[in-house]
Amino acid sequence: MNEEKNIAVSLSEETKVEEGFFILKFQNETSVSQTIEREIDSSFIQFHFIVKGESEFLFNNGSYSLPLLEEKSLLLFNPQQNLPLHLKLGPKSWLVSLVISIQKFHALFSEEADYIAFLNPENRDKKYYKDAPISPSMAIVLNQVLNFNLTPTIKSLYFKAKAYELLSLYFNRAEDANVEQCPFLSDEENILKIRKAKDIVISRMAEPPSLQELSEEINLSLKRLKEGFKQIYGDSVYSFLFHYKMEYARKLLDSGEFNVNEVGLKVGYSTASHFIAAFKKKFGTTPKKYLLSLPSNPQ
Repeated sequence: MNEEKNIAVSLSEETKVEEGFFILKFQNETSVSQTIEREIDSSFIQFHFIVKGESEFLFNNGSYSLPLLEEKSLLLFNPQQNLPLHLKLGPKSWLVSLVISIQKFHALFSEEADYIAFLNPENRDKKYYKDAPISPSMAIVLNQVLNFNLTPTIKSLYFKAKAYELLSLYFNRAEDANVEQCPFLSDEENILKIRKAKDIVISRMAEPPSLQELSEEINLSLKRLKEGFKQIYGDSVYSFLFHYKMEYARKLLDSGEFNVNEVGLKVGYSTASHFIAAFKKKFGTTPKKYLLSLPSNPQ
């Protein structure tokens, strides 16, 4: 699998879970579609999850396309030829992909090969694709992957756990102990309201609404907003927003297009000192020192 990236999206990240296993995250926060291209050879199986928005997968240099809409997943597998990742990610769309080598995947499921259709001996050398809905419990794990806010030192362990959890849930179509244990989350309408709340605070990160205003806007009680947000995203609304803003600020600094004051304003800090203090709380260093640590720093 080629390690080089050719990705034109607002926020993107690749994490190596272990040898032969990767998580790819793409968040297009712009108002136009963005193109994602990445070499993936025939020795890998691909799982793609559209958490938000829409995408269009392109094959054979664009001669064939396959749409994938919000809350849908796509499994791709073709041992006969490479399947490079080439897609258009729609405006305000989020994609999470698991890419795992066939060898590693077979080792995980060897005893269940008869249960998983594309692992059956008669399909071993055939191409295979399947689209399927994202279950509520899978959606929770995907949002936890996208909104990771734990310390960097345990990121690798956390992502490894979430990647395997996601695979387990993908093949556990019998459903869904996680959701059954939490009756609140089994209400699809409430899940959609909580997701809307998350989208609102992100889109207005510079001037977020109060919790009361947010609960009124999504038409959900304050108590259920707090409980549901914590269940789905693993954090309170404003703690989640703080971590998101800091990660977004770091990406803006990485781009080299904005100075520290400009980045602070973009994420809602009217004074540089408050932004510097927040950034240091999150990353343990100041924005200026972070900029100086970047390779080929343009400033």
